[in-house]
Amino acid sequence: MDAELSTLTLRALRRVLRATEIGSRQLATTTGLTPSQLLALREIDLRGRTTPSAIAQALQFSQATITAIVDRLVSLGFAQRQRSEADKRQFHLSLLPEGIKALADAPDPLQMRFTDRFEALPVWEQAMILAATERLAMLMDAQNIDAAPLLDGGQIDRAEPQ
Repeated sequence: MDAELSTLTLRALRRVLRATEIGSRQLATTTGLTPSQLLALREIDLRGRTTPSAIAQALQFSQATITAIVDRLVSLGFAQRQRSEADKRQFHLSLLPEGIKALADAPDPLQMRFTDRFEALPVWEQAMILAATERLAMLMDAQNIDAAPLLDGGQIDRAEPQ
């Protein structure tokens, strides 16, 4: 019975990972963005004008991850960096018209559907799912891994070798 439960659990986990991969491909095809880039773009849009540190904190991504994401958003022409007038060491981020268009064109990503459905659950059930998911991460030695790269289902430039 225990082996059967572990097999069923791993199968469910593979379905979750597959749904994430499919959602990432759909997003990449439509906008050229990864899920993490879309989350950052949405956060910039929500805040209007913000700093990379504020985005990193809001999304709970490392500063290095946010730097890489922002570099990509800037290179795509979706966002811009402007040096702060008050503190020349600091940069502010804002959306450009292409970034606004990418947000409008973006399909409903898996994370947004999940969040809406998760928040509709009773708090006790949310806590149960969180506890089980944290335990699953621990069982897979994944509790200290930065989640942002996992949210990105692979390379977006499909012309490059994978």
